[in-house]
Amino acid sequence: MPEELTAERAAQRLRPVDTLGIPLGPGQPPAFLRALGARTDWTALQVYGALLAVGTELFSRPGVRYLSGFYGPLERALRDSGADVDFMPADFRRFGPLLQRQRPRVMATVATPPDADGWCSLSLHAGATVAELHRAGSDPDRLLVVEASEGFPRTGGWGERRRHALHVDEIDVLIRSTEPPLSLPSAAPTDTDAAIARHAVGFIRSGATLQTGIGAIPSQIAALLAEGEAGDFGLHSEMFTDGCMRLHEAGKVTNARKGQYDGVSVTTFAFGSPDLYSWLDGNAEVAFLPVEVVNAPEVIAANADMISINGALAVDVHGQVVADTIGDEQFSGIGGAEDFVAGVGLELSDRSLICLPSTFERDGVPHSRIVAQFASGAIITTPRHQVDVIVTEYGAAELEGLTVRERGHALAAIAHPLFRDELIDAADRAARRA
Repeated sequence: MPEELTAERAAQRLRPVDTLGIPLGPGQPPAFLRALGARTDWTALQVYGALLAVGTELFSRPGVRYLSGFYGPLERALRDSGADVDFMPADFRRFGPLLQRQRPRVMATVATPPDADGWCSLSLHAGATVAELHRAGSDPDRLLVVEASEGFPRTGGWGERRRHALHVDEIDVLIRSTEPPLSLPSAAPTDTDAAIARHAVGFIRSGATLQTGIGAIPSQIAALLAEGEAGDFGLHSEMFTDGCMRLHEAGKVTNARKGQYDGVSVTTFAFGSPDLYSWLDGNAEVAFLPVEVVNAPEVIAANADMISINGALAVDVHGQVVADTIGDEQFSGIGGAEDFVAGVGLELSDRSLICLPSTFERDGVPHSRIVAQFASGAIITTPRHQVDVIVTEYGAAELEGLTVRERGHALAAIAHPLFRDELIDAADRAARRA
């Protein structure tokens, strides 16, 4: 049986020189991380994680180094303040093997309190840490810390093989808490978001299996689908959002035609509003599975009429996509978008949609997000040969199977009119060099 400790006493179980692994975002233990942040005696604590979702002083402390696989607002703020934060490039599916190699002495997660049989649901996150949590729990030289919070929803996996839970017998230290998960406010869609969403839903027919990301555009797509005539959808999405919930509530999701995990919506983590978390509590319509299952390209491709919907920051006339950096600064991360672009590309009936506004403003001046070429040193997230459809408020460019010139012209046609002529010229120049 685990040792039950307060968050403060549990924090003392880490050494000044130590290693700690935590899940992405909604799997992070809030009270425990804040208690660690109250300590000031760190000499060399190395923490492995991604997408911070807990406000804590830990990562600002001298002697603490944080390696993140995905930047969110908290990581960017820490970096800008001079904290010892480094980005570790990897897509979401590779987080698991990397964590196994790093083998932190301490693994920590949030979960629900034990049920009558001693099982603590892993709640909002399966992701890439499940296997390492089990390994830490079975190793007498390592420490498994679980914050069992009554504020987190109880969710399930897929039968006995994918239970999505830890048993109390595996846990070394159990912290009782009532901490709620971080909620993400929904951004109101702009006219541009709405126009992009209208073009995107034209690719989605009844019976399709959907993957959506987070943000105003995916939310607007979900809203249009919830109000529209198409339905009988399946969901197989790395992230489960309020938009996914709205599709369920509108009766648009049956999961009857997927061919993979029929009867349930599949995800690896959920992030959204308190309403979403309440809806997920005890809801057997959603199965949380590890990312190595959810994001496996062959599993994605096996779904019927798979449609992936993701975002980007910029595209060039070749169709190369930058989605996680702005200039030379890390903005977010690779995540799982690459897995879904690759998986969808294995079947002709499937489509991968990458959505972005055609412009952004800097100092009141519009700049095109579709560019002739990226600046020297730009970091490409998605290579041109994997890109299928680019969507802006001006339409959709279907790139798969097109020549260099045809791709550039198709992208120019959905750019802002101010920039179309120069993009056509750039596409023609690129074609002459191809």
